[in-house]
Amino acid sequence: MKKVAVLGSTGSIGTQTLDVISRDPEAYEVVGLAAGSNVDRLLQQIHDFRPKRVSVGTKQLADQLQSQVPAGVRVGYGEEGLVQVAAGSGADYVVCALIGSMGLTSTLAAIEAGADIGLANKETLVSAGHIVMQRAKDKGISLLPVDSEHSAIFQCLNGEDRKSVKRLVLTASGGSFRDRSRNELRDVTVEDALKHPNWSMGAKITIDSATMVNKGLEVIEAHWLFGLPYDRIDVVIHPESIVHSMVEFADTSVMAQLGNPDMRVPIQYALTYPERRVSPASPLDLLSRGTLNFRAMDFDRYPALRLAYEAGRSGGTATTVYNAANEVAVARFLRGDIPFLAIEQIIEKVLNRHTASAFPDLGLIHETDQWARREAASL
Repeated sequence: MKKVAVLGSTGSIGTQTLDVISRDPEAYEVVGLAAGSNVDRLLQQIHDFRPKRVSVGTKQLADQLQSQVPAGVRVGYGEEGLVQVAAGSGADYVVCALIGSMGLTSTLAAIEAGADIGLANKETLVSAGHIVMQRAKDKGISLLPVDSEHSAIFQCLNGEDRKSVKRLVLTASGGSFRDRSRNELRDVTVEDALKHPNWSMGAKITIDSATMVNKGLEVIEAHWLFGLPYDRIDVVIHPESIVHSMVEFADTSVMAQLGNPDMRVPIQYALTYPERRVSPASPLDLLSRGTLNFRAMDFDRYPALRLAYEAGRSGGTATTVYNAANEVAVARFLRGDIPFLAIEQIIEKVLNRHTASAFPDLGLIHETDQWARREAASL
């Protein structure tokens, strides 16, 4: 039986992970759950799965939760609470489904504890990919991608010689505004931006999809996961989200992974790898789907993706800045403080103010992250 901890258990990926686990109760024991502020949902998960450790965002929420949990459940809070769930719950598999850069410390703690990682948190590798991948290698643990695009590439590469890979092709839905010009984006609302045509995701990721920052983060993550340079990682727009990503090989063969847009499929594969088990997702019927469409990426239409490539090629702390500035800008947009197009403008301005440091240690990464957040908040 696999002992699992889920970081970000009340979010979209976290709840779908627990749905997958609940359908195969003989295979899993949930030993840890961590959430932010959704205490009601977390409390229901605690009663359903009876973990040993749980964590919430603040001490106030932890005190509120402690009086309502079953006896024997230990409640923590903040970053220390996340680390306790990741590394102190006895988990041998940790699903990191946290939003933003807060997943870095707890993911590293889980690696140090010897747990395999199901990674749904792009920002962990974006902020500190060189550190995370090296520590995972040193500890001999598996770091399995949960994102649908990276899971697709991982599956296409199974059994293949990595030296024969010509390029990776990430597919992008185009987000909420894929059929609008830039001039039509000046006055879009938060409500408009949150209407993703294909996927059911949290607010931050949905906004990132609309700006194409989400794909930028995925490009940087793919660089670290699969060890390819940025000029061999491409992005195409695929509105139907049926082809989740592709790999082109030296002999011109292209392998792709297809399926309906349902995150439970890559989540389950990361949990059961190398096995494949019956999935709760609906099977893909290509006959009823009809035509699949693809179009080239337009970096003038989506400058945030161009900035991701530039930050990735600069390396070091540049990607940390890209991620941190975006997190602050998205939060400001969701609060109504700035217009939609200001998100990418803020990212670019903060990047232009930064001189990247190559191969930073964790201390410098955290320092740079905080600097970028202050800059993004002040613009």
